[in-house]
Amino acid sequence: MSFLRPFSFADVLPPLQGRSVELRAPEMRDFEAWAALRAASREFLRPWEPTWPPNDLTRMAFRARLKRYSQDVRADAAYPFFIFRHSDGALVGGLTLGQIRRGVAQTASLGYWMGQAYAGQGYMSDAVRAMLPYAFNGLRLRRVEAACLPENEPSIRLLEKVGFIREGYARSYLCIAGAWRDHLLYAILADDPIR
Repeated sequence: MSFLRPFSFADVLPPLQGRSVELRAPEMRDFEAWAALRAASREFLRPWEPTWPPNDLTRMAFRARLKRYSQDVRADAAYPFFIFRHSDGALVGGLTLGQIRRGVAQTASLGYWMGQAYAGQGYMSDAVRAMLPYAFNGLRLRRVEAACLPENEPSIRLLEKVGFIREGYARSYLCIAGAWRDHLLYAILADDPIR
C-alpha cells in the first residue's frame, strides 16, 4: 500500500549531475557522513555561517533538519541538496535554494557550504552549475540570488566564475557567527549565461 507511505522530499527532488559531483536530497542514511564532515570542518565554516546550536551534530537534530527540509519542499519554500563526489561517493558539502518567492518575483536565494577537506577543488562551482538549470527550468525560477561576506574571497570568486553578477551591498544583512554582518549581493537570471 504505497499510498500509506509517508511523504519524502527525496522522492520529489531529482538527483542532479555535474561533471565531478552529484546533488541529491539529504536522507537519514547520510547522518554519519554529514556529522563527521561538519565536525571536521567546524572551525573552517564558523566565520561564514550562523552560530550552530549546541546539539547541531546529533542524530535527533539531523532528523529534525530532514523534517524541516520535507516541510520546506512541500511548501515550495526551499530545495536542499547534499553534494557527493562522483569518484568515490564522498559527501563534500551542501547547497540549498531557499526563500523561494513566487508570484511576480520567481526568485530564490542560494546558500552553500563545503567541507574543509574538499574546498578549492571546484566541487562547489560544479554543483552550482548543475543546480542552476534545475532552478530555471525545473522550478521555473527567473532569478537566483546569493549573498556573501565582503571578505569571503573564495565565495566571491565562485559566484563570479559561475556567472553571478554583483548587484549591491546590504548592511547588517545576516547574522553570521553571532553578529549582524554586511553582505555583497549577487544574482543570476534565467537568461544569463552560466559559465
